Amino acid sequence: MQVYSDVACALGEGALWHPLRKQLFWFDILGTRLMSRAPDGTFDHWQFDEHVSAAGWVDRDTLLMASATGLWRYDIGTETRELVAPLEADNPVTRSNDGRADPNGGFWIGTMGIKAEPGAGAIYRYYRGEMRQLFDAITVSNAICFAPDGQTAYFADTPTRQIKRVALDADGWPAAAPETHIDLTADRLNPDGAVVDSQGNLWNAQWGAGRVACYDPGGRFLRAVSVPTAQTTCPAFGDTTLYVTTAADGLSDPQAGFTFAVDVGVAGQQEHRVIL
Repeated sequence: MQVYSDVACALGEGALWHPLRKQLFWFDILGTRLMSRAPDGTFDHWQFDEHVSAAGWVDRDTLLMASATGLWRYDIGTETRELVAPLEADNPVTRSNDGRADPNGGFWIGTMGIKAEPGAGAIYRYYRGEMRQLFDAITVSNAICFAPDGQTAYFADTPTRQIKRVALDADGWPAAAPETHIDLTADRLNPDGAVVDSQGNLWNAQWGAGRVACYDPGGRFLRAVSVPTAQTTCPAFGDTTLYVTTAADGLSDPQAGFTFAVDVGVAGQQEHRVIL
């Protein structure tokens, strides 16, 4: 596990490997900024006036970015944004949290209470102009990711210590009630962000455990990679490299909040393009 960025994030999240730019983007939610490291190693960041947490790619220079109040079309070059859809904009209690594009070109985004108020959040899907709430009464939305065949979505409400799976229809909407996929209760592990590789294995960052754990498509534990700081938050794949964001908030160790990278020998899925 190597240090990819030594810029400490209070709450690193939303890791996204842009397949056209070959560039990693990630967020510091509490620092209200989007960050990136270019292929030449250059670090950059963009500052905002509200919490920002997750993104999908639209084209080479455009992201769909989630904030506390909406989904935004964000131009990386001009640093301008345009509102695509409001996201609990009339609710000052909540902010956006985990999110990821699905194989159909939709974008799933979770919300949560700014102070993790129980049941204050929800999970939504934006798809071709429609924003629809999928699940409510979520405390800490996390682990949103998708099987390679597009037939299954995964998500977690972190305090429940369970990662759920839900069957999807041909357009990517939930077609059944969620079921428990991975139960971490006995091990007292806290599921944070997750991503699925090209073989269908789910890689889950586990808050407080200093690791990213890999589970096969049936939910069986395969292995874990250690991260040298406890608060692991979100993984992303760039080819066979697994990138991992972390959080410094409440910790004093010297690498807390850093972003890390390790070659795990298996390719990730290419991040799906969002269709606006």
